[in-house]
Formats: sequence, C-alpha cells, structure tokens
Amino acid sequence: MAEHKDMNKWRELAIKELKGKPLDTIFWQTPEGITVKPIYTWEDLEGLDFINTLSGMAPYLRGPTATMYTNQPWTIRQYAGFATAKESNEFYRKSLAAGQTGLSVAFDLATHRGYDSDHPRVAGDVGKAGVAIDSVEDMKILFDQIPLDKVSVSMTMNGAVLPILAGYIVAAEEQGVKQEQLSGTIQNDILKEFLTRNTYIYPPRPSMRIVSDVISYCSKHMPKYNTVSISGYHIMEAGANSVIEVAFTLADGKEYIRAALDAGLKIDDFAPRLSFFFGVGMNFFMEIAKLRAARYLWHKIVSEFNPQNPRSTVLRTHVQTSGWSLTEQDPYNNIIRTTIEALAAVLGGTQSLHTNSFDEAISLPTPFSARIARNTQLIIREESQVCHVVDPLGGSYYVEALTGAIIREAQKIMDEIESLGGMARAIETGMPKMLIEESAARRQARIDQGKDIIVGVNKYQIEEEVPVQVLEVPSTVREEQIARLKELKAKRDNEAVKRALEKITEVAEKGGNLLEVTIEAIRLRATVGEVSEAMEKVFGRYVAPQKLITGVYASEYGENGVIENIRQRTEAFKNKTGRRPRILITKMGQDGHDRGMKVVASAYADLGFDVDLSPMFQTPEEAAKMAVENDVHVVGVSSLAAGHKVLVPMLIEELKKMGGEDIIVIVGGIIPPPDYEFLYAHGVKGIYGPGTPITESATQVLKLLEEKYIP
Repeated sequence: MAEHKDMNKWRELAIKELKGKPLDTIFWQTPEGITVKPIYTWEDLEGLDFINTLSGMAPYLRGPTATMYTNQPWTIRQYAGFATAKESNEFYRKSLAAGQTGLSVAFDLATHRGYDSDHPRVAGDVGKAGVAIDSVEDMKILFDQIPLDKVSVSMTMNGAVLPILAGYIVAAEEQGVKQEQLSGTIQNDILKEFLTRNTYIYPPRPSMRIVSDVISYCSKHMPKYNTVSISGYHIMEAGANSVIEVAFTLADGKEYIRAALDAGLKIDDFAPRLSFFFGVGMNFFMEIAKLRAARYLWHKIVSEFNPQNPRSTVLRTHVQTSGWSLTEQDPYNNIIRTTIEALAAVLGGTQSLHTNSFDEAISLPTPFSARIARNTQLIIREESQVCHVVDPLGGSYYVEALTGAIIREAQKIMDEIESLGGMARAIETGMPKMLIEESAARRQARIDQGKDIIVGVNKYQIEEEVPVQVLEVPSTVREEQIARLKELKAKRDNEAVKRALEKITEVAEKGGNLLEVTIEAIRLRATVGEVSEAMEKVFGRYVAPQKLITGVYASEYGENGVIENIRQRTEAFKNKTGRRPRILITKMGQDGHDRGMKVVASAYADLGFDVDLSPMFQTPEEAAKMAVENDVHVVGVSSLAAGHKVLVPMLIEELKKMGGEDIIVIVGGIIPPPDYEFLYAHGVKGIYGPGTPITESATQVLKLLEEKYIP
C-alpha cells in the first residue's frame, strides 16, 4: 500500500478509476452517522490515545486478559429452554456432552413476568419461548445430573429475578452444592426492560432496589457469581445502532453502580462481578470496533468511582448473534449470517458466545438447527486458527479509527444522559426509547426501499419456499405444569409458606434484603407467582405508557411514489367512507418484544392510517374490547412468541361476542408456515412474516378494506 500513503495521490488514482464519477460515491454513511472512507492510513489514528496499549492492560480495549484465547478460548453457550424442565434438561445434557462449556437458560414469558402457569393471563405463553418454571421442584429437574459446582449457568431473568435466582440457589443446595461454589451470571438488568424488552413486573424504583439487593446478597455469599449482566443485546434487537447500543448499555451500568453504592456497598465489593451482554449484527467491522470501544469507555466510567482493584474497571462480556438479522425467506442463509456475526464477536474479544439457530425467524430451534449453531462456534474455535493471536485486528487503520469514532459518538450520548440526571431519569423522560424507535423505523424504511440489502428478502429472492422442520410446543405443557402446581401445594406446609410470603411483603414495605427472605420462601416450596404477588402488594405492577413515533419512516423514504400512492388510497377511503382506515395494533400474552409493532404502527401512521397502539400484555378479551370501543376497521396482532394458535382464535371469538365480527384481523411476526392455514381457517385475513415490506402489507390491507367497504 506504499503508493497510497499520500492521500492526494490516492484520490487522483481513484478519480481516474471511477471514470468521471464523483468521489463521494464511494464514501459510505453508516446508520450511526459515521462516514466510512474507502481507505484509511496512519493519519486516521492521530489523536487516539489507545493505539499503543496491550490486552490485559488498562483501558483493556484490546481485551480484558493478557493472553485472551491463546490461553483460554471463549465459553461456548447456547441460550436454550423450551416446554418443560425435563425436556430442557435432556437438551442441556446432550449439549454439554457435545462440546458446549456452559449453560444459558431461557425461561418462558409467564415465568419472566412472575406468573405461575395456572394464571389466566398466560394461557398462550406456557413453555412456548422458554422453559416453564413454577417452583424449585421444576428447577431441580432442570439441573438434574448437571453438577452445579462445575458448570457455569447463565440465566436471562430480570422481572422475576428473586424467585428464579432463589430457586437456582436452593436447587444447588439440595444437590449438595454450596452458594459460594456457584458460578455464572444472572442478568438482573431491569433498566433494559423499561427500554426495550418489557418483561418488567414492578415500577422502576422498587425494581432498582431489587437489583441492589441481589448485588448485595451475592457479593457476600456468592463471590464467583456475576450479579448483573448489563444487556445491550436487547437494545440492539429493538432497533438501536451500534453507537446507541454502547451508550445506553454503559449508562445502564453506571446507574447500577450508583444503586449499589447507595445501598452501602463499596465499588470493589461488586464491580469485578458485573458483566455485560452485547449483540452482534451484520456490519462486521463495526461490531468488532463496538466491543473494543465498550471496554475503553467502561474503564473510563468505573475509574470515576476510584476503585482500588484493577479488575473493577474491566468489561467482560457475553455476546449473542442477532436474532433480528435472521430471515424467514431462504432461511439457510441465516447459517452464513450467524457465522459472520460469530466471527465478529470473537475478533471483538468476547468472553462467551451464543450463536442463534437458522430457523429462529420461523419457530423455536430444533435439535438439528441448534447443533449447527453450536458447531459454528466449534469450527471457528478449532479450524479457523483465530485463537493463536490476541486481538489480531489491533493496529488495523480502519478498525482503530472506527473504534475511536464509536467512542466519540457514544460519549456524546452518555453526556446527554448525565445532563438529564442519569439513565433512570432519562428513561422517565422517554428520550432513550424514542432514539431506539426512531433508529428502528429508519432501518426498516431503508430495507423496504432496498437501500440496505438483505439477500433473499429484498434482493436475490427465490421463487419457491424452502421447507424447514418446525418445532412446536404442545398445549399439554400448560396442563402438565398446572398438575404439578396442584401436587406441590397439596404436599407442602401451606401455613409455613403463608408466613414466609408475609415476611417478603413486610421486607418489601419496611426494608431488608429481599433475596434473603425469598430464598427461605422458596425452600418451603413457595411458587414464582406467589413470591411475585407478595411483593406486588407493596410495589404494584407497572403499566408502561405507549407512545407513537410518527414522521420518521416517511422521512427516510423522502420523495417516493410508493408512499404517495398509499397515502392517496387512504385519503380516497376517507372521502368515500367518511373516515380514514383505522387499525389497532396489539400484542397479546406476555411477550414484551415490541420493535415490530412499534415500527409497523409508526409506518402505518405515516402512510395515512389512523393508528391505535394497545398497551402491552393484553388478553384477547382486552384487545377485542379496545378494538370495538375504538371502532377500528382492522386489528393487527404482533406475535413473536408462538402463542398465536391460542390467542388469535380467542381474539376473534371475543370480537364476535362484542359485536365486532366485521373487524378484519391480520397477524404479523414469527408465524411458522404450517400455521398459516390454521389461522386462515379461524378467520385471519392476512399474515405477514419477517421481511415483509411494510408498504406491501399496507397495500394488501387497503385492498381488503376497499373490497369490504367501497362498492
């Protein structure tokens, strides 16, 4: 590259090769607003203060340990859990035997939201998107024949963190494993739930108290266990670009530090056991630079609190490949996407990794797809030879410059959050959620226009669908769980359980450590739902306000004939019927992933529809009542958690009971193709899977409305 050292000479060469085209056609503007040049030199590294640092040394940009994978490869985890504890346990034991080195437990949505399986609000959720856990008896089955003193266990749990962590502790005790022997991570990142995933239970303030109680208890009794996994993954999946993901994730972490300090802990008591959880998407070098930038910024943040232990300032992270980047169309392409993302995570220096299965845009992963996902990591580790060099991209002009750009842009957002009083206060203003939703809407508009290419979706489409085996969780899972609950309550000492639950309520109201009293209740066989309800008596159950972002989707399109055509049709519908087409967009059940519904709602409003956005976690009855009372033409159901075969037919029946039988019902999200005929047979008029352009779905909905209401 010697001839390119002089940038002016390179520009002259480039202009000749472009044959008269303007030079700016080869400059790229990323979604983060970072301009990427076609060539980088040593000049782009001027002013960067981390160029001469090494791995294992502050600010840890090149890796948290000196030798990285040359001494110890990353932990291979597969985030998994489905149906019953027994089935999940069988899957875990096979995975460990096949080379997996740690467990990562996925719980069903009923458990996340602190409901037992017999609660009427979870009819379509039990065992569908994770394993159903109602008590320590389920937890004991989940870890049967898995030595918890040797196997690291990561648990993605936030809202119901107290009964779930207590259940894990008691299950280990009854296996003969002491608390101080347990290793792994509990996510315990409630701020992220208010930002994106929405599987919260209590309002923000008592939720933050629970976080600090967990940190406090585990710091004393579980020194090997990570007490918070601060998650950027769900922020990314909700639509945030890399800069926003880094800024919000680290700002969340800073808020947890303050909460723990306010609870009386010292920074070195807990900071070494904080860990992170990032996502990686398809912008390969951006994702590598993101992880490096996050380590640099975290060191800077923690240093503000004057730690004495150097490990307090080290960012250690788990990484998961993107679920959002997976496509329903031509799904075997997802294997390639996951491989690229996994390699980015490794080159970025992750400490553990989960690789998504190729079929997760269609259904729950099958054993076949999960094996491919796990082997993706094994092949990278064993065959690619990337483990022999620490931070092999260190010194790359492009990677280092990109790392510096992310550091600068993320710092600007974090400074704004600090000016608002920290992340908890910023969340109350709505600023973080708005930025994420705007980013998601812009991204969707670029995809729908074909500006951002997704192979098999908006370019290089195949004509015939590729058949994929689908894993379906039977409805009998809920019946089995209910039967187990009845048996548990018949055998336990119910008076002792009642006293233990009353103690939890008392501690919630008057003070004390909530994890400590929850462990006592779980030992007596109190259930997840009972423990959650005991605190709900004091804290209440949080209901988040819903806001609709408008103007962003259309503005990203600019002048576009497709947008204008749809707007003309919605206006014509108004002129002929007296009002605009009105749609209620709702999520039923306990699924909190709202990216899809928010983006669709925003886009439909920009296209000229009147849009009603329901509260989260509706029952079919509540959704039908809202639809009838608001006199909508259409109900659009967003489904990502496999509850559609239960909840959608219930919604249609409720609409009929309330006089809304003329309301059109459509469904969008992750719907396995074999379920299409089932939904159509029950009265659904349109189904729009992942990758469907919003303009296409809106056009089809308008056609349904015109056929129904315009002669």
